[in-house]
Amino acid sequence: MNELSPAARAVLTAVTLKRYDVPPEGLPAFAEEMAPLLAAALRAAVDQVVLPALEEEFFDRNHSLPLQQMVETRRKLLAIADELEGT
Repeated sequence: MNELSPAARAVLTAVTLKRYDVPPEGLPAFAEEMAPLLAAALRAAVDQVVLPALEEEFFDRNHSLPLQQMVETRRKLLAIADELEGT
């Protein structure tokens, strides 16, 4: 399995600990199988935070700070999903 950022590792660890009470390195095959599924779940959740269309509009207009923070949160979560898909 590829080296993961602390955020991506925390997502994967949460699942393996919840399911088997073992960190991901204790179940490498399960972790590799779960990583893309977790990425899909993260992407679905992210769309509930800020829809992709709003993110594009963000650059066209000056929006409020809360929307800017949501857009940044979306980007961070999508980066974690990208990383999990790359495992």
